[in-house]
Amino acid sequence: MKLIIFLIVLFSTKVASPQSTLTFKVIPLGVLGGIDESNLSAYLLAPIASQEYICLDAGTINVGIQKAIRKKIFKVPVDTVLKKYVKGYLISHAHLDHVSGLIINSPDDIGPKNIYGLQYTLNVLRDNYFTWRNWANFGNDGEKPFLNKYHYTPLELRKITPIVNTSMTVEAFALSHGNPYESTAFLINHNGNYILYLGDVGADEIEKSDKLNVLWRAITPLIKSKQLKAMMIEVSYRNQQPDNSLFGHLTPYLLMKEMNNLSLLTGTEALKNFPVVVTHIKPTGQHKKEIVKQLRDANKLKLKLIIPEQARLMEF
Repeated sequence: MKLIIFLIVLFSTKVASPQSTLTFKVIPLGVLGGIDESNLSAYLLAPIASQEYICLDAGTINVGIQKAIRKKIFKVPVDTVLKKYVKGYLISHAHLDHVSGLIINSPDDIGPKNIYGLQYTLNVLRDNYFTWRNWANFGNDGEKPFLNKYHYTPLELRKITPIVNTSMTVEAFALSHGNPYESTAFLINHNGNYILYLGDVGADEIEKSDKLNVLWRAITPLIKSKQLKAMMIEVSYRNQQPDNSLFGHLTPYLLMKEMNNLSLLTGTEALKNFPVVVTHIKPTGQHKKEIVKQLRDANKLKLKLIIPEQARLMEF
């Protein structure tokens, strides 16, 4: 019976607290950290009553939109979602499982749209992907001629930036993803309500970094005030993965250790039933089931753990 109750919570998609109303909707276009190219990290995020979406990473686009249409989340064609509803892209880092959908679908997209990211990330898109040697330069910088479909928009750490053509803003935080390589966390704000999305990230103790600690300190007041509606954070591997083979990723044990670090700042009561969406699971063999079980067993803080499914609507 305990397992059944846990699974109901784990796969729940509507997670508003009694003290608040729903603020955000998230449509996972892709949720995995490999090997299925039709289901890689990408999440559409918009205010609950809006069709003005930002895409959080862009590993899979077209297939995810098609599945969302089949599930009646969208009642318009794929082209309408891609060209009109998606207002821009927040790219945490430029690994292919986070950008391949953006690149492949770029000929059918309509611009101009902004691609937001740290300068390091944008440089990889400009110099390695959107070039005439590899694809076509749909950007506004780099190898000439520019097609100007996408405008590279550098984010400065801890600076609040409006997301053009939406009512949202974003604040970027650096993450360590196999030190010295970096990824990004995006804190998105809509009318004083927030959602936090982390790209690929390693634990501070493994990365020899304080980047997660900096992030936890920044979001502590928002958790205490219940303004932070959810956190989206990766767990790529099961606990058996050796530390020297994590490649800048988390395990259930390491995630919960970081959540314990967060609880030292927020207090444990503030994290009870706090929605944590577990992203980027690498589905090798039966590891996904094992990762879910390890998360359950380690959830002493009673977080509301959510495993997202492709094209299944989540509301916060």
